[in-house]
Amino acid sequence: MALFFLGFSAGLPFLLVFSTMSAWLTENGVSRSTIGFFSWVGITYSVKVFWAPVVDRIRLPGLGRLGQRRSWMLVAQLGICAGLFGLSIVDPDQNLHGVAVLALVVAFASATQDISVDAYRIEAAEMERQAAMAAAYIFGYRVALLVAGAGALLIAEFSSWSMSYAVMAGLVSVGVITTCIIQEPEHDASIEPPHSNVGEPRRQRIVRWFRSAVAAPFHEFFARHGWLALVLLGVIATYRISDITMGVMANPFYLDLGFSKAEIASIVKAFGFSMTLAGAVLGGIFVVRFGLMRMMLTGAIMVALTNLLFALMAELAPTRMLLAMVISADNLSAGVANVVFVAFLSNLVNKTYTATQYALFSSVMTLLGKFIGGFAGVVVDGFGYTMFFLYAAGIGIPAMLLVFAVMRFEIFSDPDIPKVASQILPN
Repeated sequence: MALFFLGFSAGLPFLLVFSTMSAWLTENGVSRSTIGFFSWVGITYSVKVFWAPVVDRIRLPGLGRLGQRRSWMLVAQLGICAGLFGLSIVDPDQNLHGVAVLALVVAFASATQDISVDAYRIEAAEMERQAAMAAAYIFGYRVALLVAGAGALLIAEFSSWSMSYAVMAGLVSVGVITTCIIQEPEHDASIEPPHSNVGEPRRQRIVRWFRSAVAAPFHEFFARHGWLALVLLGVIATYRISDITMGVMANPFYLDLGFSKAEIASIVKAFGFSMTLAGAVLGGIFVVRFGLMRMMLTGAIMVALTNLLFALMAELAPTRMLLAMVISADNLSAGVANVVFVAFLSNLVNKTYTATQYALFSSVMTLLGKFIGGFAGVVVDGFGYTMFFLYAAGIGIPAMLLVFAVMRFEIFSDPDIPKVASQILPN
């Protein structure tokens, strides 16, 4: 239950500075190229690894008595609330720069929350329950995406964008309440440096802290996998690149086809949500049957192929039925891919360095896609939506090749991996 509500808290701000914001900016006449560059705000999620050691090791004054994970969660959630409320009172027509700054505040606070929640998720249960924890987290995250997607669009349709963002700011209270209720998990302190000797120079203390909190997590990962660590990082960097790049222009695409915000909310967000859940269940079932890495490859292929359906849609007369069919395939594929990918990442983490290593993986996961996605509007303005979706499908090919390489080297030969993934089924 805690992971469901924390997943909701983590998922709520994401679309509000991504696709929902792109719909808001589109309606305010902002160019597609500018909207694409606006998505670079999301790079904040991709560079969170740089302050993950601080979140992992530095105790906050005052609030630190809540515990390492809970105190950082609470500070981040308050930052998200403040940023969203600020967006509710800023007009993009009058102050587009202010919108960008507040979106950056929300993204930074949200990324900080992700660091602490990911660490809490991994530390709060043994490895055999990690896929079940991931399932609860993803379910909560997806519910939040539904609220921040369909909910925000419907409020904007029947009221205003200002009211929409104000309501979203109020919903941050879900995470705040959860953080205040849950218990702090046990943290593996085996690599904490010994207490400094009396009179130890400050510089020496800083160097010792840097080695244990920053350098050690990276050294451990590369020592464990050797040069194959680069292949694993390549998989992580490219696995979602096609999906992320396409997502930047999704809402502008639907609006340019003539669909209303209410239609986007009901078909793309609400109906798409149900298909994502179906994909998550299928992903859990298929991992048990075929294994984690086979499903990683299948998920990469499915995500890239669904972009071809969007290219076809761009060439045909837009209808609700066609939109529903394309959304069905796209969200089903995303549901499968996301579940197996989270299980894949969780199994790469050493629990001694939970927050820092998972932040490394999740940062690498989105950095390349976010950067390339920033040019999505330029591609659309220059070549049209059809070529853009073909391009988005094509950049998914490296992920397939790298996953296949991991399969060849049999990095994951542990028989417990399918067992871990199977824990998703009861959830």
